[in-house]
This record gives sequence, structure tokens and C-alpha cells, in this order.
Amino acid sequence: MRLFLGLIIIVMMFSNCDTPHKQSAIQKSVISESVINQTIGTIRNNHPNADAIRIEKGVKHVASLWWPEDGDEETFKNFCIERFIADDAQLKEFFERVSMHLETLFGHLNLMALHLQKPIHLKFGEVLPIDVAFGGYNAGAHLMEDLYSNKIAFYIALNFPYYSLNEKELSGQNWSREQWAYARLGDVFTSRVPAAILQNYSQISTASELYISQYNIKAGKLLTDDGRTIFPDDMSLLAHWNLRDELKANYPEGEQGLEKQKMIYEVMKHIIRQTIPADVINNPNYQWAPFTNSVYKNGETVNLQSEPDTRYQKIIDNFNALRQMDAYTPLDTYIRRNFEGSMEIAQPEVEALFIEYLSSSLLKEVGSLISERLGRPLQPFDIWYDGFKARSSINEEVLSEQTRRLYPDAEAYEKDIANLLVKLGYEKERANYLAERITVEPARGSGHAWGAAMRGMQSYLRTRVPDNGMDYKGYNIAMHELGHNVEQTISLYDLDYYMMSGVPNTAFTEALAFIFQKRDLNLLGIGGTNPQEEALRSLDLIWATYEVMGVSLLDMRVWKWLYENPKATANQLKYKTIELANEIWNDFYAPVYGINDEPILAIYSHMISYPLYLSAYAYGNVIEFQLEEFLRNRAFANEVDRVFSLGRLTPNHWMQQAVGSNIDIQPLLNAGAKALPEVKSN
Repeated sequence: MRLFLGLIIIVMMFSNCDTPHKQSAIQKSVISESVINQTIGTIRNNHPNADAIRIEKGVKHVASLWWPEDGDEETFKNFCIERFIADDAQLKEFFERVSMHLETLFGHLNLMALHLQKPIHLKFGEVLPIDVAFGGYNAGAHLMEDLYSNKIAFYIALNFPYYSLNEKELSGQNWSREQWAYARLGDVFTSRVPAAILQNYSQISTASELYISQYNIKAGKLLTDDGRTIFPDDMSLLAHWNLRDELKANYPEGEQGLEKQKMIYEVMKHIIRQTIPADVINNPNYQWAPFTNSVYKNGETVNLQSEPDTRYQKIIDNFNALRQMDAYTPLDTYIRRNFEGSMEIAQPEVEALFIEYLSSSLLKEVGSLISERLGRPLQPFDIWYDGFKARSSINEEVLSEQTRRLYPDAEAYEKDIANLLVKLGYEKERANYLAERITVEPARGSGHAWGAAMRGMQSYLRTRVPDNGMDYKGYNIAMHELGHNVEQTISLYDLDYYMMSGVPNTAFTEALAFIFQKRDLNLLGIGGTNPQEEALRSLDLIWATYEVMGVSLLDMRVWKWLYENPKATANQLKYKTIELANEIWNDFYAPVYGINDEPILAIYSHMISYPLYLSAYAYGNVIEFQLEEFLRNRAFANEVDRVFSLGRLTPNHWMQQAVGSNIDIQPLLNAGAKALPEVKSN
């Protein structure tokens, strides 16, 4: 997962808005329509050869952000007249200087956030209260406020007005790279959120992340109904990531593996329903029998209180913090900001696409094939069926022995990155160039990739590295994060304009992360010899997309319900989340699985610590397939470099330039339909 923290998320969270700026008492814009028109008229008279549309958009944009403390209407008018840049050469020079200064600010603020959160993200021993306080401190919270106060923001907004998503879609295909970069600078100042609100969200977001990063289940202390332990004594599984990955790892183990999978799912249901005894979380001092929800200490039964709906309170805390920003932003809910703003795709469009996919009759056929391969009816946790992958027939401990030997610590993996990139097709010099800009560190949680925001600084790869070396789960995550880091490096260092750095949205970086991750065995020297490999790969992606689209749908519907019920308690949210999870299951999964009312879709930790991020994975799967199809029979490294140096175009413009087509689910479904008979005939 790519981690967006610090100022970058604050700035871009409110970007790329597709509606006019609204006026409200809270936004406090005080410039009258007559003064706006007078100002536009004066600038046009002063600069008759200047772009009239740019003048109008710039003045109106500044007016929408101007508050009483910025000056009266005469001050506004004089500011715009004096600060408008009509000459193209001067405008370009201004743009280059602004880009340089913003890179300095964003880069160093990003670096400060990275270092302040080290004790929370890395294996630093116990997290102290002072670590949480510093981790929740946002050094950039006041930056935007300062840039408005000293009128730098207005100076930039006047000369680089923002273009709506609709305008970008209609005009962007005819824009030069410079025009795109100008438009992206216009995206920076589209809202004016008070620093106290930004700081509050930073603290709450950090607290949610810490809660999740320490939510370990001591699997070696789990008991069957007859008192047996079935996992290694020292096994610690982070919810939900490691629980899911351990469940996947047990498919090759037959009945013994099925017993473990059923126990893991029972644990998941306790987490979802908050019936898990609070003191067994991240605590090896108790033994817990999930099926009876009984707890033992030193062989004696003990009574422990359940976790007090903390999981759902964290969601509410994030909701309340983000909702405080609504009145200060052009897109008036976090849902709209996340989709129309950050993703640059409208939420109803995303939901409709997901429902279309989840309703495909192909999924029932794939489910029947999986049931045949397992030799049993499908279980709810088979949303994570892993049997189409090459590793599915390999005992994970065998893989872990190899990865521990190769990577006894994070440093060993870092030293091997250039070698891994060469194996992926990069020339040695280019591989070294990329590898030198990536630092690997051992994560406290499941892992993430933290990109640089300034050239000259590193991207960071974090994954779990136990004391006895990197196990296969950690290695698999590391390969995913390496994909992010490669994207982060290319889309920062290899861009023609800093303001174009990045990708259209997080789905695009997830796509490359998936592409790297699925090559993990090849890089271990375990090559595929199965003639059905391509067909199996298509079915694997079909099934993975089925799982994550349902989870994403739940994430969206939970947030819609919260906006309809803003005063909901954690307990009310818990029951509604489970109800919505069951509804989605019954609509789209029960027809395939033959069982109703399963809450498994509610287990994802992203819902607590990364609000509305899950849709990026689902979109990422669709983009991944189209990229993989394009990359086939082409020079992998050269094409990865090319497409990720396109930078932050809108999603469809990026896809058109990258692979020659728009984002579309049909190619993936068509590939699945073609793959099914081939795999069945085996």
C-alpha cells in the first residue's frame, strides 16, 4: 500500500474539483459580483492580448477564496490588477520559481512527517505517549493558512486558476505537457481549511493507524474446542493483513489447513462483531478458544471484557474530523473529495462499475471451478482462494526458509533491490539508479511505501521483518511495496515538470505494485512451467477483483450512511456495518457461495485507518490487467519507465497515452471467460 501523509495529502485531498466554488457563511468570501466583473474588465483592458478565459477564471477563483481578513473589495481589486501576469515568458518563469519553492516546502514537510512517525511505523520497541503526540503533529498544518495570509496562494491562484475534472477531460487531450503542468499548479489552491482542523485530522489519523498497527492476534495461543494449539507458538498475525495471508497460506495443507482457516475466520468474526476479548489483542499471556470465546490463563478459565467497539469508534473519529473540512472545500463531503477530487472519478460511476462487475455471471462459474478444485463447498473465507497462483502448491514454510536465508534483515533486501530490478529486465545502470533512491526499513505494521516529495530524497519501503528474518509474507508485501517505490521514483525523478509528479490516483500505483508482487516467485527462481499459467493468472485476478470490489462497496456505503446519520454511536455503526456487509454478501456473494449473511467483508483494516482507500485496489486490479496485457511481448522495464513518467494526467488521459484505451472491466471479464474452459479441461 502506498502511504500518503504530511502536506501532500492535505493539499491534494481537496484538488481537482468538478463543481463551482460555493459561497457559505463559513467560507466567508466577501467579494461582490459587481467588483469581480469590474476587476475582470480592468485586467482585460490593461492586457487586451491576454487570454480572456484565464483572466476570468483567475479572478473568480481568487474571489471565492478571499476572506474579510484578506482586505476589503478595493484591496482585492487592486491585488488582482497588479498581480496578474499577462506575458507568457514571465508567466513561465513565475511557474518555474513557484514549482521550485513548492517542491522545497512539500519535500521537507514530507520528510518531517516521515521522521516524526518513525516510532509508530517502525520496530522501535514500545510506542510511548510522546511518540503518539509527535506522530500526530502535522508540521504543515499551518502552511496553507500562511500562504493565504501572505497572499502567495492568491498570487498563484490568480495566474493559474483551477480547471474542473470535466474541463480537464474535454480539453486535456489537446493540452501540451506545459499546459497540464499549469493546470496541476491550479489544483493546489482550491480550498481553505483552517489549520486547527487539519491538525485535528492528523492526530486522529495517526491514532487510528497506531491502533491498527498494533492489532496483533497471537495465533500460537489460539485453542481448538478440544484444547489443541494448531499454529506455531510464536506466530503473531496482524489484523487483517496477516490473518488473511495466513489463511491463504493454508490452502495446500488439505484438512489440516482447512481447520486453521476456519479458526482464522472465527477470529475475524469476533473482531468484526467486537466480541473479541480486549486483553487477548497483542497479548501472549492468555490462551483464547475463538469458537467458544473462552479465555484461559495458566490453564484456568478467566473472564475478560470484550473490546468496547473501539474499531467503529475509530471510523467515527475519522468521519468527524474529515467532515469538519466539508464547509471549507468546493466538494462538500469527504466522499466527493476522495472520488471526484483525489481519484478524479465520480463516486456513483465507481459504484456502478463495481456493481456491474459483481453482477457478472462469470463469477458463479469461477466459484464452481474453485469448489471443484477444493473438493468441498465454498466457505466465506474462500474470497481469498489462492489456488490459481503458482505458489498455491508450495508449502509457505518452504518459501519462508528461502526468504529468511536471502533476507535476514531489511538491509539485505535493500542491497538486493538492484539485482531484483535487473531480473525484471532493467539494465544494470538503470537498476542501480532506481535502487539508490529506495531505503528499506522493518515495519511495525504490515508495511507500506512512503514516497519522496522532493528530488534528492529517498522513497521508503517498509515491511515486516521478524527477528529470524523476512518470511514469505513479508517478502510478498515487500515486492508489492517495491512496485510502489519504483513508481514513486520514476514519477518524481523522471518527470519534465514537478507539478506533474505522481500518478492520476492511487489505483495506478496499486496496479504497478500488483504487477511487481505477482512476479515474486520468479524473482526467487521459482519459474512457472504450467502451460495454463496465463489462464490461471486471469482467473486469479478475476477472483481477487471480486473480493476487493465487494469490500470497497461496503466502505462506500458505510460512509454514505455516516453522512446520513452523523450523530451515530460506535455501537450503532457496528450493527449497521455488519448489516451492510451482510446485504452486499447476500446480493453478490450468496449466489456464488450458496450461503447467506456472512460479515467477512467488514474485516478490512483500511476502513479504520485509511478511509475510502479500498476502491484504489479494485480500480488498480482493472488497470493492472490492462497494463499486463499491454506489457506482454514488450520490453517490461522500458514500458514501465515510459508509462509512469506520464505523471499526473487524469485517469483516462493517462490510460490512453499508456496503453491506448480507456479504463474498462470488459477485457478482464473476457479473459476470464476464455480462461475457464482451458483450466476446466485440465
